[in-house]
Amino acid sequence: MHKKPRALSSAPVIPAPEPRRPASRWRRVLLGAAVLSIVAGALVSADWWVCLPDDVQATYVGRQSCIECHRQEYEDWQGSHHDLAMDVATPETVLGDFNDAEFDQFGIHSRLFRRDGKYWVHTEGPDGAMADFEVKWVFGVKPLQQYMVEFDRPPDMPAHEIARVQVLRICWDTERKEWFYLHPPDVRERLAPDDDLHWTGVAQRWNNMCADCHSTNLQKNFDVATNTYHTTFSEIDVSCEACHGPASVHVELANRKSLFWDRKRGYGLARLKDDAQTLIESCAPCHSRRSHVYPGFLPGDSYHDHFNSELLLRTTYHADGQILDEVYEYASFIQSKMYHQGIRCTDCHDPHKARPKHEGNALCTSCHQHPAGKYDSPAHHFHQPDSTGAACVECHMPQTTYMEVHARRDHSLRNPRPDLSIQLGTPNACTRCHLDKEKAGLQDRDDLRQYLDWILAARNGDEPVRAALTELDQEMNKAYQEWYGKQHQQERRFDKYFAPILDAARRGDPEAEKGLVRVAGDARLPAVVRATALLELGQFDSRQSTGTILELLADPHPEIRTTAIGNLQGRLDEQRLAQTLAPLLGDPTRVVRNEAARILSGVPDGLLRGAQRQQLRGALAEFEGGLMINNDRAGAHVMRAILAEGQGQDERAIRAYQDALHVEPGTSGPRTNLAALYDRLIEMQQRRAEQAAARGDAATVDQATAEATRLRQEAARLRNQELELFARDARLAPEAAFVQYRYGMLLYLHRRFDEAEQALRKAADVEPNNPQFLLGLTLFYKERNQPELALRFAEQLVRLRPQDRMYRQVWEEIRALPEFRSGSP
Repeated sequence: MHKKPRALSSAPVIPAPEPRRPASRWRRVLLGAAVLSIVAGALVSADWWVCLPDDVQATYVGRQSCIECHRQEYEDWQGSHHDLAMDVATPETVLGDFNDAEFDQFGIHSRLFRRDGKYWVHTEGPDGAMADFEVKWVFGVKPLQQYMVEFDRPPDMPAHEIARVQVLRICWDTERKEWFYLHPPDVRERLAPDDDLHWTGVAQRWNNMCADCHSTNLQKNFDVATNTYHTTFSEIDVSCEACHGPASVHVELANRKSLFWDRKRGYGLARLKDDAQTLIESCAPCHSRRSHVYPGFLPGDSYHDHFNSELLLRTTYHADGQILDEVYEYASFIQSKMYHQGIRCTDCHDPHKARPKHEGNALCTSCHQHPAGKYDSPAHHFHQPDSTGAACVECHMPQTTYMEVHARRDHSLRNPRPDLSIQLGTPNACTRCHLDKEKAGLQDRDDLRQYLDWILAARNGDEPVRAALTELDQEMNKAYQEWYGKQHQQERRFDKYFAPILDAARRGDPEAEKGLVRVAGDARLPAVVRATALLELGQFDSRQSTGTILELLADPHPEIRTTAIGNLQGRLDEQRLAQTLAPLLGDPTRVVRNEAARILSGVPDGLLRGAQRQQLRGALAEFEGGLMINNDRAGAHVMRAILAEGQGQDERAIRAYQDALHVEPGTSGPRTNLAALYDRLIEMQQRRAEQAAARGDAATVDQATAEATRLRQEAARLRNQELELFARDARLAPEAAFVQYRYGMLLYLHRRFDEAEQALRKAADVEPNNPQFLLGLTLFYKERNQPELALRFAEQLVRLRPQDRMYRQVWEEIRALPEFRSGSP
């Protein structure tokens, strides 16, 4: 065996290193951590992606489910006006004196007492007789408390259901500690037991007048067939879920073992803090004067999908937008600069305590302090510190008292304008504060209880009051101009811009039309002001006004689009009306598409395309759904009947009119409409009889004649009943133009011509630019063989609506009478 020779080298031999043993423990730790991280990430990711099913609907769970996590908010809410909005009558909740207290009003001697641990009132009932009524609930706490009595409750009604509830007009003043009588607005006389305004009448019914905003999750549940209520609520007062929405989903998510809330639903509640508009519109349903559009509103929903806010009507607002009647803040606030700068309700009001966040001027200077003391000093308000005139709200939010004792502040947050008071008779905060009956020589005038009484007396021709206001307004304006004139001349005075125009329109001034066109189209103005101008523009019919209305169908504000739609009725022929309004059946806002559906409901189907007809049916279904929220009121059923007539559904219309009479037998209007429908059916039966006679069909002739006779008798009966009701309404509402007009037409049908003329002239005097009233007078005098008067009103009509072919034809027919020569108006 040969061996390899050893290599020759001078370097030492270094043995090969031994291989390192792996650090298995750390590697396993790191590997385990990586695996855990991956698993944890997967679990977190899965947790993030796992959501509640889309079809899960939130339900009401009550305040007890909120307290554990939101105790501070709950404690703040306790004792608030929301908490005390309504309650069961108990020794803890009843504030009034029921210790055999006596109260006299209009010769009615009432007594308030306790019996068997319950609270009772002995007073006039719905039949006019004195009787004992148990007080079951209390309503409100400051500055007044009202008391409620339940009627029509059958023995087998479930405990959680409430029957018809009426609110007493005898109320407790919680500050003066005395009983007082709550008069209806503008009514200072004894109410008949069958009057809607009587405490047992529909105007004092909790179920449809009060309950929706004083309870949580109110369901009215009125049964038309039996004329009974089965009203329910989740909680008796304005509780957590009234403002935040049903909370079952929120509670479920809060109790879930999860790192996250739901990625689709968030906290499971309305996101009220996301933007000012969402929050304001969540408060607005109970703080606005509005009509229902569709049921089911929840906080966070679009207000205009469920409600239609009342505009600045002449019966509720002064021409400059200040409050006249009680309007509950919303439409005032959306006129303000603060609203347009993104200020929200909760910037000034604590949402849980339901009261202002600060006392005194700090409420305003917490934001308006640039530099400090700029506003809260005599250099700004020119009054002694700590005096009434130094209070921000006295100048910028003057108050008016409603419900006899309840002072409400105007939320339009405007500057006082004594110059407008001089020009238009509108109120201003300076004059309000400086009123002095003794100085004006009116110390014996008990009817002048507050500034509003002075304003209304002056408007109604009370010369001593008018003279006193004029003198004081001039004095206030002189001081105001000395203090602020130069400053305010540099500002855009939008109220001075639109107020004279709205005032002129309300007075029927034909020159108002051009101004209304400008106001309606001015995007710098609040939308509610523009919509009001557009509404007033409806009394004019020119190419310019019609053009403006058509342009505003595309306005971004739903209240303006809705008003524009209503103004087009009668201006366009059916084909153009269908072409113009059909696209709005798909409007994103429900109040707009519902109004478009209402106007198009009588348009022939052939004028709409297939998809448009489908949209119309859907919008009409929504519209009727909104009407049926008030299925306990006659007006809802009358509107259903009108819709049915427009679609040729006469039997359905008859049933709807009969429902109207069933739920409100004492209301005026449905009988006239139903009688007119019967007139049309009588004509149909007469034509049927004539056609049958031509065929020699005697049986059909007899049948058609008998049916025509029956309908004729029924129409006569309805009109006789209606005449009595309209006589009542015309007496109670002399300034309600439409009531006077309807009454006049009924009198004419009963051949009571002198009274008819008086009522028709009254309607035209109140609204001189209403074409319906002018046409009624024109035809009345034409039929009465008084051509001079007929021509006079026909000329007014043609000047008012020069584009209307029917009106011009009526004028031409009168001009063609032998008494006149040809000419033009």
